Amino acid sequence: QSAGHLFILPPLQGTGSFVRNSSSKMSTGVVVNDEVVEAFNDFKLKKGPNKLRYFIYVMSKDKKSIEIEKRGSIEKTYDDFCAELPESDCRYGLIDLEFETDDGRPTSKLVFISWNPDTASVRPKMLYSGSKEAIKSALNGVGIHINATDHSELDLETAILPTVKKFA
Repeated sequence: QSAGHLFILPPLQGTGSFVRNSSSKMSTGVVVNDEVVEAFNDFKLKKGPNKLRYFIYVMSKDKKSIEIEKRGSIEKTYDDFCAELPESDCRYGLIDLEFETDDGRPTSKLVFISWNPDTASVRPKMLYSGSKEAIKSALNGVGIHINATDHSELDLETAILPTVKKFA
């Protein structure tokens, strides 16, 4: 007779919702909308209708893809970008941040911000955290990634610029 051993086997590849099968589809099964990639490529080159300051990205209503929610015109500022982030819900953002280096040179850097506020519900926080790698890999060439959970972590002078200037 069997001693009643319990064997736990890993799930088969291709089953369940936590399978990694490409760089654009991550552990949550969320994919990045093609429009995000196309707009980003134009944005990097500052061409076409994407001569913009920033993008705000949102999870689609069916929670299966990441799409563009808002576009900030080139005249917009970092403060405008922060004002677009909801108080109690998660978002991703990409901004072309203009600033002056410590030695006085004007420059700009593309900065990816994962906005996952403490005040958000647990489910969206988990979904956005688990899907972040999908959008980061789709935004190829963005070297500065910042995670923010409250407005103090979005403060330009005390939180953002000290991080960004390390890459200037």
